[in-house]
Amino acid sequence: MLTTQRSHRGMATAPHFLAAQAGRDILAAGGTALEASIAIAATLAVVYPHMTGIGGDGFWLIHEPDGSVRAIHGCGRAAAKATPALYAGRTAIPSRGPLAANTVAGTLSAWGEILRAPDSRMPLGDLLAPAIGLAREGVAVTPGGAQIAADKGAELRGQPGAYAAIFEPDGRPLHAGDILRQHRLADTFAILARDGTDSFYRGALAEMVADDLAALGSPVSRADLSNHRHTTPAPLTCRIRDARLFNSAPPTQGLASLLILALFDRLPPSGADGFAHIHGLVEATKRAFIIRDSVVGDPDHMPVDAQRILDNGQALDALAAAISPDRALAWPHAGNSGDTTWFAAADSRGQVVSAIQSTYFEFGSGLVLPQTGIVWQNRGASFRLAPDGWNALRPGRLPFHTLNPALARLDDGRVVAYGTMGGEGQPQTQAAVFTRYARFGMDLQDAVSAPRWLLGRTWGEDSPTLKLESRFPPDVVAALRMAGHDVELLPPFTSTMGHAGAIVRWPDGTIEGATDPRSDGAAKGY
Repeated sequence: MLTTQRSHRGMATAPHFLAAQAGRDILAAGGTALEASIAIAATLAVVYPHMTGIGGDGFWLIHEPDGSVRAIHGCGRAAAKATPALYAGRTAIPSRGPLAANTVAGTLSAWGEILRAPDSRMPLGDLLAPAIGLAREGVAVTPGGAQIAADKGAELRGQPGAYAAIFEPDGRPLHAGDILRQHRLADTFAILARDGTDSFYRGALAEMVADDLAALGSPVSRADLSNHRHTTPAPLTCRIRDARLFNSAPPTQGLASLLILALFDRLPPSGADGFAHIHGLVEATKRAFIIRDSVVGDPDHMPVDAQRILDNGQALDALAAAISPDRALAWPHAGNSGDTTWFAAADSRGQVVSAIQSTYFEFGSGLVLPQTGIVWQNRGASFRLAPDGWNALRPGRLPFHTLNPALARLDDGRVVAYGTMGGEGQPQTQAAVFTRYARFGMDLQDAVSAPRWLLGRTWGEDSPTLKLESRFPPDVVAALRMAGHDVELLPPFTSTMGHAGAIVRWPDGTIEGATDPRSDGAAKGY
């Protein structure tokens, strides 16, 4: 049985235990929480290639020792050739293949910004060493990874590139316990260690990446790579009882995550995991998603500033007042899907990092670059083929992102980093974990392990029902159905609910960590 981990010098949590160990080892070697997060991210690219990689995007939210909170976005824009004309005759961008690989991968630009921090202590080679070793020597495939490989193999092995050669070396999907070796990816990480992350965009590595993308039919060019830059937007923030919340700015759905908690904060008091708690958060989720899906996208093309929505207390009051205490709003509403890895680290100085990176769908676009072994994302498949408006495809635009790392600073001085994978489920799981821990006083690990719910679509699920893990009491399930929720019961511990985690740093320096029993993860203290 998992229990909350505690330490005083550092903590790392990730959905794979080897990634958590890599982060913990960097902390023990004197690295900062941000440096540990790079080691975690790189290791996840090797041990969880179906979920994440350097061919995707990444977002970092950082609470500094002085109490300031900042963000780093490694988010790639649509290629110059990714015009509506490229998709003529189609009603939507395909989710797999070369035309799905239509945005620059931004993750490594965020790593580069982290390494430029004045308190950065360790060379990139040290941070990448665990990933290089595991990629070259091999890592055992997890049961979850094997299941995804089996389920998705038919649509992936036919894609151009090196997918089959790397992930089906014996002519079949790898089974749980089989050893996955990624020599090309190891060589790529070695180049990054030698030449730096900028090589991916403007160096020798960029030439290899661009040549492969062109040969495979992607519209992303060498010029697109060279023109890419990370951004550092101000995090979104809102005030609730006893806490200030932070989340990532557009093009992420951080606005929805904060809206859910802001609306729930305005509802009558309830108890943990009872009808009022679940119903209130689900109904707040519906209102938040309706707003999200009408405005959130590339911040340069949004009709309203996201922070202004959070600052409009009267409008939030009205939204909360419209939530019925005993009746569900009719659903579904259009949603999004995808997969991700969230991870976090904290050090003894007080730096706490909440980070998330993804290739969007399992194995992204399905394009695995032959020279580098990089799995390229399909984040641009979320663009709409529309003349204008929300998230419409245009060259140079940022795509809508489900990714959104979260942080909170409680009035008693605790700093909480929390998050999860899971597309539509990310804001909902964040709300469940945060309210259980901060509002109702649950133990941190219990807040992550307790049964969860999910409204609508997420990683591996397309139905619009309200999904509940079967561990909820029957009377709660019955009450939700009586209120009009279309309840669907799922297994007691299912990855459909995402792979969550959390780190809490107390004012006295104690650090707590939790991981998700639904994942292969760990929380490792130092």
